[in-house]
Amino acid sequence: MLVSAEKMLKDALKGKYAIGHFNINNLEWTKAVLETAEEMKSPVILGVSEGAGKYMGGFKTVVGMVKGMVEELNITVPVAIHLDHGSYDGAKKAIEAGFTSVMFDGSHYPIDENVEKTKEIVELAHSKGISVEAEVGAIGGEEDGVVGSGEIADPMECKRISELGIDFLAAGIGNIHGQYPENWKGLDFDALAKIQEQIGDMPLVLHGGTGISEEMIKESISLGVSKINVNTECQLAFAAATREYIEAGKDREGKGFDPRKLLAPGTAAIKEVVKEKMEIFGSINKA
Repeated sequence: MLVSAEKMLKDALKGKYAIGHFNINNLEWTKAVLETAEEMKSPVILGVSEGAGKYMGGFKTVVGMVKGMVEELNITVPVAIHLDHGSYDGAKKAIEAGFTSVMFDGSHYPIDENVEKTKEIVELAHSKGISVEAEVGAIGGEEDGVVGSGEIADPMECKRISELGIDFLAAGIGNIHGQYPENWKGLDFDALAKIQEQIGDMPLVLHGGTGISEEMIKESISLGVSKINVNTECQLAFAAATREYIEAGKDREGKGFDPRKLLAPGTAAIKEVVKEKMEIFGSINKA
């Protein structure tokens, strides 16, 4: 069932576990994540970047596909369609298209402008029962052209944004998008503790979930992280399984070139990643 992400994240915060936000890029991705969530009886958040939304034919196409799958596949667990790193205009378009949750990423604006724009998005989204994620301190790395340097968020700026009525907050604590370099220093848990102190009882979001150790993830959850974003890991698993299929020459056997067969190993690989993450996050049987 399609829902906003507000309740599932409040429940996760209370229960000391996290909900996985898995970015979707096409039909196979969406189906893999939904079927795994249903099998694991876990709430789930389908993340859609503006670039992926455009690739899939627009936000309305994404909403139509997800709604159709939820109905046809008999998905009973809570599912949120969430805009990931949305621009000001992108967030408005996603709200209009029927997303159940949006992220407005104003982290690249001066704090006063971030506050002003976030406030406006909150009012618009909440008038339609849609949950809102905001960001303070840009997340490092690059995702669909959104580049961040991996800043450590200012706890007082986090407090200002958290007081605008948002539902959950992404705060930079040294995490990055994509693969982590060998010299990565790890997450700054002191900064996370100070942020949590200022924002109180509000779910926190950890972007760049690929490559963060299980130990660090569990420590983050203990400090209020209730939503963890995973994208690159699914992409790498999909690519590796597809490469293996083609290099083994299976696309030349019978009708192995049929996209339904060609993309099946990659889809199965995504399911394995999603399952593994749900186990680590502790969201299994929480639906």
